[in-house]
Amino acid sequence: MQASAILAIAATATAKCAALRHIGRRSAIGLAGSAAVAAVVPDAANAAADPTVKIYFGAGCFWHVQHEFVGEEVAVLQRGPESITARTGYAGGTLGGGLKDGKVCYHNFKGVADYGSLGHAEAVQLEVPTSAVPRFAKKYFDLFGSRGYRHDPQDRGGEYRSVLGLPGGQASPLFPVIKQAALESQGGMKLYAGRGNEPDTIGDKAVLVYDSDKYPFYPAELYHQFHDDFMGPSYGKAYNSLQGRQYKQGLVGLTGCPDMDPVRDEGRYAKGFPS
Repeated sequence: MQASAILAIAATATAKCAALRHIGRRSAIGLAGSAAVAAVVPDAANAAADPTVKIYFGAGCFWHVQHEFVGEEVAVLQRGPESITARTGYAGGTLGGGLKDGKVCYHNFKGVADYGSLGHAEAVQLEVPTSAVPRFAKKYFDLFGSRGYRHDPQDRGGEYRSVLGLPGGQASPLFPVIKQAALESQGGMKLYAGRGNEPDTIGDKAVLVYDSDKYPFYPAELYHQFHDDFMGPSYGKAYNSLQGRQYKQGLVGLTGCPDMDPVRDEGRYAKGFPS
């Protein structure tokens, strides 16, 4: 799908809400899957003029969470392939200083800066206008459904705990709207101050809130950006190709961790790296 088509769908999303309910999650907007387009959201033009904030969210495997927030950025903020900000990564750990050699890495055979051993959880960071925070907070809590369970309960351990990070944490002026979204969540999610390195939160309906200035976000490897989550059909070529498109724009890249090679692996792991 071309960027113009993506933007056109996002711009008319509210009008087409009834129709989208009858379209599959991965095909609803071609690029990004589901986005709850019926909720009241700020006008995209006005939101663009607002100050922005970086927030990270974690709820199990970050592949699924990134896909959901990419869809929300497209539908709510009318963002195209080069302006989408959702990135997979790691946050919430302090073990061993929380950072090794300037990087945090996925599990790897070399044992380099393993995020689990450093106490981190998988998360997705994005940058949104402050006026859109209520909408994105609602989207996050909706991921837990009416039972308060994440999408992939088979994944267990502290690496998959539910986390939310923003500057100032619970002292942030934005925290009240996040707290309200939790109170209104269908799963009855509860917020607790994050202290780092916690065990899994599954079954507790708990979300750990971190001050992202103290518990920063570390981007994940290129391989993990815009990846299918293996819990169902592929998210599609248009979505996967964001990996290559954003790499060429310098928006995502290699982190120094064991990773794919954008040239050597083209056609096997890489997505959207045309020769």
